[in-house]
Amino acid sequence: MGGTKKKKFERGAATAFISRNKALKKLQLNLADFRTLCIFKGIYPVEPLHRKKVNKGSTALKTYYNLKDIQFLSHDQLISKFRETKHYVRKLKKAVAKKNKFAESLLRDNKPVYSLKSVIKERYPSFIDALRDLDDCLNLCCVFATFPHSKKVFVEMVQLCRKRTVEFHHFVIAAKALRKVFVSIKGIYYQADIKGETITWVVSHKRGYEPPHDVDYKIMQTFAEYYCVLLGHINIKLFSDSHLVYPPQLLEQPLQFDTDHCLEVDRVDEHLASLALPIRTTGESVDDDDEDPEVEAMNAINAEDPDFIEKSKLEAKSVLRLQNLFKGLKFFLNREVPRDELTFVIRACSGSVSWDFTIGPGSTFEESDNSITHQIVDRPAVTDQRLDRTYVQPQWVFDCVNARTLLPAKDYFPGIPCPPHLSPFVEEKEGEYVPEDKVKFLKRIRGEELDEDEEESSDEDEEDMGDSSEEEPELTETISGKKRKRVEEDSTESKKVKVSKMAVTAGAVEKVDKHKLLEHQQAEERRLAEMMIPKKHKRLYNKIMTSRKKNQQEAKKLQEKKEILKNQKKNKKKKLV
Repeated sequence: MGGTKKKKFERGAATAFISRNKALKKLQLNLADFRTLCIFKGIYPVEPLHRKKVNKGSTALKTYYNLKDIQFLSHDQLISKFRETKHYVRKLKKAVAKKNKFAESLLRDNKPVYSLKSVIKERYPSFIDALRDLDDCLNLCCVFATFPHSKKVFVEMVQLCRKRTVEFHHFVIAAKALRKVFVSIKGIYYQADIKGETITWVVSHKRGYEPPHDVDYKIMQTFAEYYCVLLGHINIKLFSDSHLVYPPQLLEQPLQFDTDHCLEVDRVDEHLASLALPIRTTGESVDDDDEDPEVEAMNAINAEDPDFIEKSKLEAKSVLRLQNLFKGLKFFLNREVPRDELTFVIRACSGSVSWDFTIGPGSTFEESDNSITHQIVDRPAVTDQRLDRTYVQPQWVFDCVNARTLLPAKDYFPGIPCPPHLSPFVEEKEGEYVPEDKVKFLKRIRGEELDEDEEESSDEDEEDMGDSSEEEPELTETISGKKRKRVEEDSTESKKVKVSKMAVTAGAVEKVDKHKLLEHQQAEERRLAEMMIPKKHKRLYNKIMTSRKKNQQEAKKLQEKKEILKNQKKNKKKKLV
């Protein structure tokens, strides 16, 4: 049998990948343009499984791309635009060197500009796909919006990022889409629900700026350029669906004393960036039932499921409570509190905010206003306190949003150490350890704090009774004997009464706890699902269950240690007393 001999490295992995240097030669681009093109098109390096086969027997470290991705890039229109900008820069340098001002002005007026609309349509066929990629977009835009003016980043890019983030925050306020807030060391985490998609982003604290030395700002600026275009298109779609005017315009005119602290050119932008004033609508009725087709399909599938209906009803009630959490409340912010963050959170929950007009533009009422209900302070002591308003620390606002109820303000008075600020993004599963602070926080939300205090006091009384019984054993024995006789006599009398007074009483309506019913149904479903697991997956399931049991045992051990420590503290207090 004759045939051609198969040569090495002419098929398989050796032909599926291409190195970066070969890709640059194929596309005839320099490294900077190649990077920007890959960032715009969403193409990134890959790690082959068999590097030695791909590199034809060599083990040298190289950056590889999929050959199909590079072939896809070779037909893009952005490559011609990059070449035009390359020639433009060359001609402009020549005109500047020859001091030909006429040629220089002509070239600057005819600078080649590329558009990323086609790239965004290509990468995100539907609007929901764009929303799912909005987390990184918002994080980077919020970071660039806080940058100072420097040589590393263009000023126009910083201003554009700030403009886009302000527009998005105005939409979240108008749609009341905010769901969770968490203040951490890195910044303030926000979570919003937009068209059924949960979007989480971080806004860094405004505490000065130290430029890091190990960051390539050119690459970051390329990402920011792309994300600004993406966020702009998303904002246009969101504003149009919610019947809001785009670009956003103020519904109310600012106060007279508030218009003298910024330039005429920047006045509108500064008042929009304050987030304290409402924006205009198109006048059309807002349809709340406009949902994504995927969400509608899921609702249609689960329409007959009673568990899904109950869960959706409970979630709708809690969301409605959160959206109107601060309705009818007026907040005044002191100088020392984070103004932009608190304004965004309060206004997203239907509250109204203001501050001293000397701090910045956007204040809507003065401190002397008698209708102010809460004043947010971050100082140990407050002078000239008024009796018609409540003074609280900033953490009260964030904790109220996470609890979806107005928490008691006595725990957040100025000068009092606040309760721990717990993350709403952490949800403990069944059997896992729940911190004591979180248990107290949940009881405070449900209004069970008084019951807990009563239990502690009852435990202390029982311990006191135990100590007294050790000192006087004879008295307790005599008392117990008398009690036994009384109990026997009462039991005989009660039997007689029961026999003589038999009657039919009206039945009471049984109260059904929806939460307990749902838990019982979920437990039954879980038990049936365990029974239906095939044998080949049973071993993996047993491993998972053993690890869960270990976690439960560790949680029990931690709980026992806490109880021992509590008892030791109580004994020490008694000894001191």
